[in-house]
Amino acid sequence: MTRALPESRAGRVVLEARGITKRFGSVVANDRIDLTVRAGELHAILGENGAGKTTLMRILFGELQPDEGEIYLDGQRVRFRSPRDALRHGIGMVHQERKLIPAHTALENIVLGHPRTKAILDLREAEREIEALCARYGFRIPLHAKVWQLSEGEKQIVEIVKELYHGARILILDEPTSVLSPPEIVKLLESLTKMAKEDFAVIPFITHKLPVVLEYCDRVTILRRGRVVAEMETRHATEQTLAAAMVGRDVVLQVERVEVPVGEPVVRVSDLWVRDDRGLFAVQGLSFEVRAGEILGLAGVAGNGQEPLAEALAGLRPVERGSILLDGVDITHAPVLERWRRGLGYVPTERREVGSIPSFSLVDNVLLNYHFEPEFSRWGVLATGRARELTERIIAEYSVVAAGPEALAKSLSGGNLQKVILGRVLSRHPRFLIACLPTHGLDVGAAEFVQRKLLDAKRAGTAVLLISEDLDEILALSDRIAAIYEGQFTGVVPASEATKELIGELMAGLRRERV
Repeated sequence: MTRALPESRAGRVVLEARGITKRFGSVVANDRIDLTVRAGELHAILGENGAGKTTLMRILFGELQPDEGEIYLDGQRVRFRSPRDALRHGIGMVHQERKLIPAHTALENIVLGHPRTKAILDLREAEREIEALCARYGFRIPLHAKVWQLSEGEKQIVEIVKELYHGARILILDEPTSVLSPPEIVKLLESLTKMAKEDFAVIPFITHKLPVVLEYCDRVTILRRGRVVAEMETRHATEQTLAAAMVGRDVVLQVERVEVPVGEPVVRVSDLWVRDDRGLFAVQGLSFEVRAGEILGLAGVAGNGQEPLAEALAGLRPVERGSILLDGVDITHAPVLERWRRGLGYVPTERREVGSIPSFSLVDNVLLNYHFEPEFSRWGVLATGRARELTERIIAEYSVVAAGPEALAKSLSGGNLQKVILGRVLSRHPRFLIACLPTHGLDVGAAEFVQRKLLDAKRAGTAVLLISEDLDEILALSDRIAAIYEGQFTGVVPASEATKELIGELMAGLRRERV
């Protein structure tokens, strides 16, 4: 349910973009975009992947220069030559990818780069100022903890506080809720609302999370294919109208779980212990099974052992203790290739760094899952013609927007690259599929498509382990939900008994159920 936003929240115009156009070769990323942002408001920018949001954001923050158009700040025309220049004018930005130094404390990261650090810095005085800033807006962070010790939510708060401490009055946030637990999302948005009441302007760039937009934002501007297609107050909008404007068609916002007969266990994991890159146990004694035709959803805040678990199951990280059985065969220490041949499929979290080779063509990227098959390789010679045919089928079936099978992976948007990776894996008809954050960062249309493909795999009898930080997605797709906190399950709940409140508390470690 959306709340009634007070008429007086939005005030004077503090930032205005007029006719912003940016081209990259023949591609028009921003096409005569107009945007008006007022003090005291949360103004969301929505759009599909590739709609032009990132380009506009980088222009507003001084990372890119527009080919055409003008930017006005408090009614005065400005030209930002760099992000530092934008920050001097009171515009701060928090990127989706963290820009922090893990080995330094939160306090050190916040003061780093501040003009006063050029002289002798009084860290005690800086700490008092930052503590007062945090108390003012309801932020809680351990200032003396190293960044690598912080949760994703705490890291994001560090970045926000850093921008505020450096003087930002207009704050641009790139996907601010994408890696947060439900309680963290509520706390963050309540703090941003407090800031707006003190004459700040907050501009979140969002791909999905439409309920968050409706509940907390005052206005929304929607981009599609580089152009503004709608601007409205959120009290006049619904999830359906926002999604349709973003994608250009009606979108099913929440696919429905399908019921199919559940078969025998395909994978059995017993007392699994796995270390992370620091040598600490990230997975601590996990035991579970996934049956044919079942989706087991793994819900947790980032950094609680999900990725080491997925890597151990896929053969990319060694197992310290415990066992993994796939169709009754012990694969605990089996090489990756053997796991693939036995029917394990893996869609990794990092689609560009792990799931693909950016400088390779789509054909060569598809071959990563097929090069060992006699049909595609014999006597060391690759059957590139067959690989091209398979790639063309994947492009067609998965509606991949690409120049063709020879297009480089790095030329695709995140959503289209994810479709290629998913198609490459699912075309092998895996017995066991590990899907890590499969819709992370995707727009509502691409997310709907990927979720339908996961349900198709379930119908085909695949056992699916769905690892997601999107609680709505977990609740919608999963037959059972396992909540993970600090490497341990805090509960395994049947979908029929799961609620957002219960799973949210389990994810945050505030509650434990019998496993």
